[in-house]
Amino acid sequence: MLPILFLFLLFSSTPFLSNAADFCVGDLNLPVGPAGYSCKKPETVTVNDFVFHGFQKAGNTANIIKAAVSPAFAAQFPGVNGLGLSLARLDLAINAGDGNAVAFASFSSPNPGLQITTISLFGSKNFPSSIIEKTTFLDDAQVKKLKAVLGGTG
Repeated sequence: MLPILFLFLLFSSTPFLSNAADFCVGDLNLPVGPAGYSCKKPETVTVNDFVFHGFQKAGNTANIIKAAVSPAFAAQFPGVNGLGLSLARLDLAINAGDGNAVAFASFSSPNPGLQITTISLFGSKNFPSSIIEKTTFLDDAQVKKLKAVLGGTG
């Protein structure tokens, strides 16, 4: 009886698989919604939608945080739109060793948010230094110095 029930359940759940999309290349000409970009028509999809060249060169690290992010999110790489993931390359100017420091990150979203905490903490307007001191274990003089460099007040 159990094998017959299992066989029945197996065949009763397969029709929905025919409705699943094999791919959903993002149509960047349409606005992005909560579920990502709308899918391109399959006739308009090209091989270039599945090719990303943004990781070939190191990012420009000549900035205040000495780092660069090269995203491969749905807006830059339409082929990842329906996959529920995205990638990014992080280049760091400050490193230990002979080579360049680079990291690759993967995200479980085609359009993840990216936040640089240093700028958020020390570059914010009117964020109390006392709270920053408690959360970062830095003294008042160091917090004020970092706020001056990153344009923060308070």
